[in-house]
Amino acid sequence: MQSSLAVFQAEWCPYSRKVRQKLTELGVSFVAMPVPADPADREEMRRKVGTDEIPAVLFDDGSVLKGDADEIVATLGAMFNERSDAEEHRRRAGQHPADGVR
Repeated sequence: MQSSLAVFQAEWCPYSRKVRQKLTELGVSFVAMPVPADPADREEMRRKVGTDEIPAVLFDDGSVLKGDADEIVATLGAMFNERSDAEEHRRRAGQHPADGVR
């Protein structure tokens, strides 16, 4: 099952990072939709996914995964099979601190 999806996210958000990492492990392509830092300025996001909280995943059929990042990750894991190199992706991600980018 391959879908087109968009992830409403911010690079500084550790919960968004978890979702992006899982999608990488699953080999699922996605479009990163950067959102304004202030939730009050996220009107487009609210219209599209029904929340201003990140992360949120929007599928091409209009379905949305939102809420707790661990629940989003678990749902994605149930929907898609991991890549053969998923463990290597996890290992390499663990070598780089989340706040290492400036």
